[in-house]
Amino acid sequence: MKSKIKILGAAVALMSFIGEATADSNTPYSMYGYGILGDRSTSMQRQMGGVGIAMQSGRQINVMNPASYASIDSLTFLWDMGANMNMRWSKDNSGKDHGFGGGLDYVTMEFPLSKFMGMSIGMVPWTQVGYSFGDDIKFGARQNQGNGGITEAYAGVSGKIKGFSVGVNVSYNFGTIQNDVYSTPESSTQSLFEHIMQVRDWNIVAGLQYKQPINRYNSFTVGATYSPKKSFHGNTWLTIQDLTSDSRPDTVASGKMNGKYYSPQTFGVGLSYTHEKVHKIIVEADFSLQQWSDAPFSSLIDDAGQVVFEGMKFNDRKRFSVGGEYTHNVRGSYFERMPWRLGAFYTDDYLKIDGNTMKEYGISLGTGFTAPGGKTMINFGLEWRHRQTSPKNLLTENYFNIMVGVNFNEVWFFKRKIN
Repeated sequence: MKSKIKILGAAVALMSFIGEATADSNTPYSMYGYGILGDRSTSMQRQMGGVGIAMQSGRQINVMNPASYASIDSLTFLWDMGANMNMRWSKDNSGKDHGFGGGLDYVTMEFPLSKFMGMSIGMVPWTQVGYSFGDDIKFGARQNQGNGGITEAYAGVSGKIKGFSVGVNVSYNFGTIQNDVYSTPESSTQSLFEHIMQVRDWNIVAGLQYKQPINRYNSFTVGATYSPKKSFHGNTWLTIQDLTSDSRPDTVASGKMNGKYYSPQTFGVGLSYTHEKVHKIIVEADFSLQQWSDAPFSSLIDDAGQVVFEGMKFNDRKRFSVGGEYTHNVRGSYFERMPWRLGAFYTDDYLKIDGNTMKEYGISLGTGFTAPGGKTMINFGLEWRHRQTSPKNLLTENYFNIMVGVNFNEVWFFKRKIN
């Protein structure tokens, strides 16, 4: 019992820490909008291309569709935490560059409420911002830096009956996005222009799954998710500071985000096939649509009515993903029980930069190592992804990501018999 309390305490501590320690997105593209969006996928799901809308598992947590929580075994407690390390190679008109990023990515927990209900709580990155680059301007130099993002702390519950599972996540989204521009003219003082968005908001995601057995060893599952469009809550402001003096930052403009900045209406659908006899095969394909073109991102205006920070118009975000998992023998030797995963994805992203759309695609693979004497699994994966804009390519980026997730599987609700 003491070890279980320690695990639970460590999970709560990590969840309080992850809001400040999410993995660095490590890209200049994150300076636009709210940064680089996440998809609520765990390390195991990213190894399969980021699928999960139709995924049901009693041994892996699936935050992408809250309807999946009811699939947990009635005696099981799951705790999953993941980290990511990335290496970036980029190229634009000014030359080539490379960088590194990474850190703690997510912490999630899942446990049964009854034989037909399950619950999950945790923290996952909603957006991430991280970049640093400089360039020469007329009669001087300029340095751009940014950091932060929005973290999603959620609690979700689901129930199942006759093949149907329904669930909902209620989340508290919080975080600060900071975009800095250092201007250093040749014959003047250095100035700092700082734009900050501080988000304190809530959101909701509803999910549905239906599992249809074909026979004893084969089944199909369909899944769907929905999240409504809603206004962000929080504050945003722009300051200017003379860095060569002891003066304090001067707030040029500020305002409430409510009614001026929005998260989009979102739809997702997925279809999965499972075969389990001696071999185990899982194949899934997902599609999601986020209607960012109907989500305003307003300009910031000072007291004189002048625009001091330009707003943006976004594109609808469309994401296609496909992935699979193969286990050679579910009751065989250690290596025969190891799952092997493969996946791919393609995304038309929400960012519209000078009339150009950002596109991203990639492939991933991975496996899982079961800890001796238990069901805890260490998920290890590799991912390559490519990012650029179209029709005019402003910046080409290639990433090599190393993903590690530790999925603790504990039997917590078993009542031992006393002889």
